Amino acid sequence: MDSAGAMTPHWVFFVTAATLGAVLGSFLNVVIYRGPVLWKLVEGEKRGNLASPRSYCPSCRKPIRSLHLIPLAGYAMLGGKCADCSAPISLRYPLVEAAGAAAGVMALALFGLSLEAAGAFVFFLYLIALGAIDAETGYLPDVLTLSLMVLGVVANALDLFNAAPGAAILGAIVGYGAFRLVDMIFLRLRGIEGLGQGDAKLLAAFGAWFGWPVLPPVVFLAAIMALIGVGFAALRGADIGRETPIPFGPALAAAGAAAMIAHGLNLPYFS
Repeated sequence: MDSAGAMTPHWVFFVTAATLGAVLGSFLNVVIYRGPVLWKLVEGEKRGNLASPRSYCPSCRKPIRSLHLIPLAGYAMLGGKCADCSAPISLRYPLVEAAGAAAGVMALALFGLSLEAAGAFVFFLYLIALGAIDAETGYLPDVLTLSLMVLGVVANALDLFNAAPGAAILGAIVGYGAFRLVDMIFLRLRGIEGLGQGDAKLLAAFGAWFGWPVLPPVVFLAAIMALIGVGFAALRGADIGRETPIPFGPALAAAGAAAMIAHGLNLPYFS
């Protein structure tokens, strides 16, 4: 047992957590690919729902063989190309699977064998999906941001993350309200929206998980990450102007993950 009362996990549990995370990461790829069309966030030909049809190549639409569906290993066996049409497979697929594996290991390392670890694992998985979807489409789906917010309230009703249910609800209100206020000011000053409602709802979810005090450092860290990302894009030759839309969700998701890690490590501002 560790000092917090959670059982210290054996290496077998870490392997199991990594395997489960990679499998769920494979499912997240389905969510990332099909969700935006299914939820009518973007236009495009129907891709199916989250349960069917079985995974297929986006280029030739042929079902992927069972052996090639093994997380990470399938991509390696295929050499990053479809077995039927040789179309390149997006690097996003193995990266999301690897991120899922890392999420399982990180949650277990931070919180041991506990309900808190399970909650952190789910939290990380949500952020992986949200960050990838926003990076690809510019949208943060309500079905994910709002359910993540509800889960935060539930987690704290179970006394998992040190925010009383009332504080969790207040954190959600403050998180959403603060972002919407910034967006309204930006709109008045420049005549265009600077932050989307999806960003506000994701920040509200963070407030629900950790309480309102976590919001300022999360926003500050996300802003730094976003600026670094823009800088790298500019160095690669991307044409970025004052009105170029820049998804803030990936940076916000990364900052939220950092908040969970800092909470698990009992660091200042997040504990």
